[in-house]
Parts: sequence; C-alpha cells; structure tokens
Amino acid sequence: MRFLVRDRLLGIGDDYWIEDESGHKVFLVDGKAMRLRDTFELKDTDGNVLIDIHKKMFALRDTMAIQRDGEDLATVRRKRLSLLRNHYRVHLADGTELDVGGKILDREFAVEYEGELLAVISRRLLTVRDTYGVDVVREDADPTLLIAVAVCVIHLAEKEREED
Repeated sequence: MRFLVRDRLLGIGDDYWIEDESGHKVFLVDGKAMRLRDTFELKDTDGNVLIDIHKKMFALRDTMAIQRDGEDLATVRRKRLSLLRNHYRVHLADGTELDVGGKILDREFAVEYEGELLAVISRRLLTVRDTYGVDVVREDADPTLLIAVAVCVIHLAEKEREED
C-alpha cells in the first residue's frame, strides 16, 4: 500500500495532505502553530483525529510521542550511541521496538521490526517534486502508525539540522 506525502510548504501550521496511489486525499497532517511544543494531528478526510503527535517537553533527548484516542502508542527518538545520525528507535507501548534508518533528510529510509521491513519511505521513484512515498510493505502493519513515525523522524531530523 503506497501513500504519497507532499512535503510541507513553509507556512503557518505546516498542514499537508497524504494521498493514496490514485491521488485521493486520505489523511491530513495538521500542524498546530503557536503551541509551546511541536504538535501534529493525523486526521482522516472527515476531520477526525486518528493520531496525535507531540514533542515531549521534559526529555533528555528530543522525543516525539504518538497517541491514539488519548492512549500512548509509541515514542520516537534518535538512537543513543549510534555512529549514524540518521538512526531512530521507536518504542511501542506494548514493549516492542522499531528501527528507522537511512537518509532521513533526503526522504530515503526504512522502518523495520526485528530486521523485517515494514515500510519504505522514498522519493526516488516519484517524478512529482517535493513528494515522497510511504510504501507499507507488510499487510498487517498499521499504516497510520507508520505515517506518524515518518512524520516524527523527519521532524526530529530537521530540528537537529537546524540546531547544528
């Protein structure tokens, strides 16, 4: 299952649509401007919030939290003690972990669980400028969670680049 994400345009709120392969709008990433912490909502086309994403305020390292229906679903942070700057770890609420690695800022990376590929994020095969694809490889994987992970990882990598 492939989703197409148009990179955020500079603007207040950082809102952008995610489309399916046919070009139909499926999800809206609603960036909340004027907040103390970085906050995004992943909404369906009716405006219902499916996933809430926010930066944790009091974490030693930059950390993004993902919640569904007010319940913690996952936390995302750069992998500690990694020589690769573009390696992130996702801690799911059930105790499992996902690894995210690749060229995050180039939108060329993968999400894996115990070495098994769950999703590939890439702009390599797309001809539309400022767009990248999120290919969910496993049929039993949660596409909304994987899209939220991609949003978090890209946001954290961009923030880290700004601080350097």
